[in-house]
Amino acid sequence: MHDINAIRKDPEAFDAGLKKRKLDAQSGDLLAKDDARRAAIGVAQELQTKRNDASKKIGQAKGQGDEAQAQRLLQEVAGLKDSLQQAEEAERSLTQELNAMLAVLPNTLFDDVPIGADESENVELRKSGEPKPGEKEHFEIGEALGMDFETAAALSGARFVVLRDQLARLERALGNFMLDLHVQEFGYTEMSVPVLVRDEAMFGTGQLPKFSEDMFRTQEGFWLTSTSEVTLTNIVREKISDAVDLPIRMTALTQCFRSEAGSAGRDTRGMIRLHQFSKVELVSIVDAQSGEAELERKTKCAEDVLKRLGLAYRVVQLCSGDVGFGARKTYDLEVWLPGQNAYREISSVSYCGDFQGRRMNARYRAEGEKSTHYVHTLNGSGLAVGRTLVAVLENYVNADGSITIPDVLQPYMGGQTKIEPKQ
Repeated sequence: MHDINAIRKDPEAFDAGLKKRKLDAQSGDLLAKDDARRAAIGVAQELQTKRNDASKKIGQAKGQGDEAQAQRLLQEVAGLKDSLQQAEEAERSLTQELNAMLAVLPNTLFDDVPIGADESENVELRKSGEPKPGEKEHFEIGEALGMDFETAAALSGARFVVLRDQLARLERALGNFMLDLHVQEFGYTEMSVPVLVRDEAMFGTGQLPKFSEDMFRTQEGFWLTSTSEVTLTNIVREKISDAVDLPIRMTALTQCFRSEAGSAGRDTRGMIRLHQFSKVELVSIVDAQSGEAELERKTKCAEDVLKRLGLAYRVVQLCSGDVGFGARKTYDLEVWLPGQNAYREISSVSYCGDFQGRRMNARYRAEGEKSTHYVHTLNGSGLAVGRTLVAVLENYVNADGSITIPDVLQPYMGGQTKIEPKQ
């Protein structure tokens, strides 16, 4: 959510920020709506002052025994009451309209975000590891190992998968390895959180109102979370944290649910784009000065997972046309998939500034200060477990169809070193 006072101070800068996202100028309409709102507030305040003055005069008239004057003033107060109610309702309505206009506008981008139309214009920052050659994609490799799309389709339809036996265990090992790394070495606090949330939580992190079609909703009105960013970030919603307690770093391994409404025809085979998948999420709540340093730190945490798994990857900075709705700056980690002969996204790490903090009314107070500031938030995958499983299968497949288990995962697999295809 944007600060209307900041827009009023520098409307040109606000419109320039929207232009980077190829959006039309909005400051004129926003400020016109805010002018009307402020005018309604002024009318209401003026009427309230008149009402208070008249009420005082009623008491004075009665004290002087002037009942006729008291009655005239009572009628005046009654008329002012109706006018005041109308002015207050106008103020509420205009405030709601202004907030609705602000709620669908994306965050403004940092100056160092490269200008570009889409993902083809993202900027590569660095690479790690040597890409391996390969011929088969993960769904071709996985069929003999317990990857079952046919049964999943019978149960739930397209874009679901059933993993059996050692593949299911390998997926669990990946999630546990990631959690242990982030908690034990990088200082994140492990959380177990709901995957069903209310409208307010989805609004707080920016999924609502604009992206409802991307998510699943129950008949009872709960939303299935598309990422535990929603629940983790909203833990500070409507709260005031002490600055000394920041940063707050949290991680969770949860199931995630996405409708993939805009991905018709994309990655229709395999596990790259599922309706349900598991992901380790990393969320940080920081003060206004620490956000950019935390972005670099969080990115390195996610990178370390790939390094320890021995997977080649690259880091790209998203261009203006590819940065998500709530972010000011985003880095993507793309893992090498030999079967596709391509790098594919496995993590997005974003810095949102105070955009989500405003939507959640989440604040912090520095020691000795009376005033509060909105928290700054960051989120990132550390990593998407299903896509990491895909990368392990394609990078560690052997000529006989077996999978060599990466060294760091072997303790989570009871010392097992290979997964053999079923005969």
